[in-house]
Amino acid sequence: MAEPPAVIWRHDVQRLLRYRELVPRLEEALGKFSTRDRAEVIQPVRTTLPLQKHHGFLGSMPTYMENDGVLCTKLVCFYQREAGSTLPATQATVILLDPECGNVKAVIDGEEVTGMRTAAVSAISAKLLMSPGAQVLAILGTGKQALSHYHIFTEMFPFKEVRVWSRTSEGAERFCRSVAGPVTACASAEEAVRGADAIVTATSSTEPVLFGRWVKAGAHVAAVGACRPDWRELDDALMKEAVVYSDSRDGAMEESGDVVLSGALVFAELGEVLNGTKPAHREKTTVFKSLGEPCWTCALFTHRASGPAACRSLSFGTGMGVEDAVSAKLIFDKWKAGTGPPRGV
Repeated sequence: MAEPPAVIWRHDVQRLLRYRELVPRLEEALGKFSTRDRAEVIQPVRTTLPLQKHHGFLGSMPTYMENDGVLCTKLVCFYQREAGSTLPATQATVILLDPECGNVKAVIDGEEVTGMRTAAVSAISAKLLMSPGAQVLAILGTGKQALSHYHIFTEMFPFKEVRVWSRTSEGAERFCRSVAGPVTACASAEEAVRGADAIVTATSSTEPVLFGRWVKAGAHVAAVGACRPDWRELDDALMKEAVVYSDSRDGAMEESGDVVLSGALVFAELGEVLNGTKPAHREKTTVFKSLGEPCWTCALFTHRASGPAACRSLSFGTGMGVEDAVSAKLIFDKWKAGTGPPRGV
């Protein structure tokens, strides 16, 4: 008889998941994803179910890695809340199953998983594409993803200067107070990115916040926001000048407004670079367009309907459930082995 599933809360995810262990597993997973071998990764489109009474949706991102024996899905409930509501706008849960028996092995808080693995993949893009000797990091945005990116980029790379920009001075000040290392709050996005070697855009913007004329030749950009096909963070000049990479070529061509609206071509997936089938153009300006951070609310509330149409399930994009799957397996294996470091370490 199967054992009861492990329930792994957010504080345990923070305790167990470490970037130094997560990054190599994600690199391996991205390489497998890019082979398009169904024995390595099966990752269908994200599906959603309307929760009309509660003005929300339930989204699902399943993944099966046959050769690794990993079966996983992430469930996300997301809602359109009234201003001032104390209820959460999103709640994410990652479920790890036994592919042979079908029983649930673990139920894992998904918010921390999403934030850490998305930032880790951006850091992998910088590891592959950023010019050697990079000294200046600029981050546009000051939310959870910006913070996760700050942590892993400063952990993996020896930047001498970190700059941050927010639409509000309060956001920038809050960000600076929340990190342990030195960071400079800039008055404008242009001030933040001028001369930067690496740039992270992690905003909720629907129009460009980063312009090609500001970006120095040879810089690397990791673009995390603008997850709708009609939204963007980067302008045409940057997208057409840069060599564009993504974690999923098909996903970027379908979901990313930065790619769709500029008409830019995705040169390669990170997995193809890791597999050695496509080159890393470190000497050129590069853009990594992330598909790892799903924009459920924005993608679907524009499709709200009443009557029978609202009861249909919907499909939007490919997502990167494989990133959740390998993260969940790492967390569960460490939880089961009891090898996680003490809380707070």
